Amino acid sequence: MTTLSPPRPGPARATGSAPRRRPLLRRYDWDAYLYLVPAFAFYLVFLVRPVVESIWIALFDWDGITASEWVGFDNFADVLADPQIWQATLHSLVFVVFYALLPTALALVFVGAIARIRVRGLAAFRALLFVPYILSTVVVAISWRWIFAETGPLNTALRAIGLDGLTRTWLGDFTTALPSVGIIGTWVMFGLAFVLFVSGLQNIPAEQFEAARLDGAGPVREFFAVTLPALRGEIQVALVLMITAALRNFDIVWNTTAGGPGTSTTVPSYFIYREAFVTHQVGRASAIAVVLTLLIFAIVGAVMWLTRDRDAAAPRGGTR
Repeated sequence: MTTLSPPRPGPARATGSAPRRRPLLRRYDWDAYLYLVPAFAFYLVFLVRPVVESIWIALFDWDGITASEWVGFDNFADVLADPQIWQATLHSLVFVVFYALLPTALALVFVGAIARIRVRGLAAFRALLFVPYILSTVVVAISWRWIFAETGPLNTALRAIGLDGLTRTWLGDFTTALPSVGIIGTWVMFGLAFVLFVSGLQNIPAEQFEAARLDGAGPVREFFAVTLPALRGEIQVALVLMITAALRNFDIVWNTTAGGPGTSTTVPSYFIYREAFVTHQVGRASAIAVVLTLLIFAIVGAVMWLTRDRDAAAPRGGTR
């Protein structure tokens, strides 16, 4: 019968020697953060500090020159009770459709077509469409003001094809002024959305398109099953940039209609300029700027939440 021998004792440790333990927390290399100091200082001085000062100035009645008078939240109350500010905010929301939603939809249509067909000279085509976005907005506004003029190319083309009844002073008509300015925004922002989406399209593995086509997917089904989900991140970035541009729009409006005719194209940025530099109510202008900033944060936050990747945010693992 086989018997098991007891285990042999290991080598004895030296008297007085303690077991070596690994440190629970590694020493953090704080030197790496020194490289961030210049950028962080620039951020504090040129972004955080002006925002804080704007909030502080909004609590005063000040013309920018003489001594200021403390009014608390009266400027904010006046801004929120002003129907013209609400009308201007509504105009900005209309611009969101032209500056963000419409360019996004058009760019997705183009990208869906590019995914199905081979386009030669895509790089040159993409650069050409991106030019309006990098042009000076003053140049863009003056050019389109000439196009929309009574004797401009648009009305001339309409007369040439016998549609004289449609001709009008596009930027001077109460009905067409706002959508006309919005079309300018669509033309400018389309290039940005298209470039972002094409870049995202090039990162989609070709195997996904091949698998969808082998399963018998047509163009529409392939777009919604492969292209659109893969472009979720690019769509989110494009919407954030374009919605922000729509809500803070000033230069195109100022150089095309100056808020007119009447108040049909006014935007909150227009009132910020008017209150600060025309009527010299700097406190009220700062209050409008603060409210506009909060509105931008709210809308952009909602867009980021709606376009988030729900699959990545969902908890992993099986259900209990």
